[in-house]
Amino acid sequence: MPPPPSPTARKRVAVLGSTGSIGVSTLDVARHLPDRLEVVGLAAHTNAAQLAEQCRAFRPRYAVLCDPAAFTAAVRSDFPRETELLGGPDGVAKLATAADVDVVVSAVVGAAGLHGTWAALDAGKDVALANKETLVVAGPLVTELAARRGARLLPVDSEHSAVFQALTGYTAADVTRVVLTGSGGPFRGKTAAELEAATPAQALRHPTWKMGPKITIDSATLMNKALEVIEARWLFDLRPEQIDVIVHPESIVHSFVEFADGSVLGQLSPPDMRLPIQFALLYPDRVPGPAKRLDWKALSGLRFEPPDRTTFRALDLGFEVAARGGTTGAVLNAANEVAVGRFLAGTLPFLGIAACCRAVLDAHDFDAAPPLDRLLALDRWARAEAARWQG
Repeated sequence: MPPPPSPTARKRVAVLGSTGSIGVSTLDVARHLPDRLEVVGLAAHTNAAQLAEQCRAFRPRYAVLCDPAAFTAAVRSDFPRETELLGGPDGVAKLATAADVDVVVSAVVGAAGLHGTWAALDAGKDVALANKETLVVAGPLVTELAARRGARLLPVDSEHSAVFQALTGYTAADVTRVVLTGSGGPFRGKTAAELEAATPAQALRHPTWKMGPKITIDSATLMNKALEVIEARWLFDLRPEQIDVIVHPESIVHSFVEFADGSVLGQLSPPDMRLPIQFALLYPDRVPGPAKRLDWKALSGLRFEPPDRTTFRALDLGFEVAARGGTTGAVLNAANEVAVGRFLAGTLPFLGIAACCRAVLDAHDFDAAPPLDRLLALDRWARAEAARWQG
């Protein structure tokens, strides 16, 4: 393994999921900070055309099409001559473990992101983690691997980045409570009766963030907050009872940390993912970047309210899984991914997403300390169960 870069050297970055919303924002940060960041590898699932366009802009050493069929169909001449085109899981592993990569941005959507994250950590790479499902599925195993390899997990989710920043210089022992904020999504204030006929088009109209369809639906169900509760549990070594959630429609305060002495620290900024991405990539340095600045003159007020856990039942699932651990995270995440896909396809109602997850979670064979292969097997089982669930 090469020595770590000096503080003045450019960080050499690989982006897994470069064509998604986080990946595109990461490349925008790199574009604005060419003296601090060098893009050496990009990976996308199937979008060969966009990946090739990104490669022409950044001239990385490696490009990966994760889907084998997309790799086979890709036109090699669309990519720069100096870029090595790789395919499939082996290509992801080669990129994530390459000697000339300092930090890997894990921005692949869903449980599929676990493979690249695991490979990067196993190689001792720092991981800028935008894929919360990695810790939802295998939190104890992933954090233990990072500690054993001397690698750092640097959160990219705005909420966890806020907690990470507030915790600088402190440990979980100094903390009374961590409060994750959420916008409430497009259905904030709606009752269950009003949501019985909710459509994908309505659920995809997020009031403050521009994200991919899966995470936008998760925001609408509050499953996104549920997954973030589980992520925070493992990322910061917190007890489940130390974590809380509050609805904050303006999405300006990205989370709070309450300390033992009663002090509360929060991190404020406009809803712009480029800021937590930049912080993770350049940590601990802070330099001017492309993120929006807070306009204090235009800030008229900040609202906070408790989440409606009766209507949005997904949130309770998150707290339950954070408390039980074991196999529950893998099962919840897999069931949710399939349920969201069914809702988007019109074969499951909006309220059926949480109900399906509840049923699959209840039906699984719980194991308190599963190895990785058991988690992956239960991921496959839960997907099949959620695909045939009828309520």
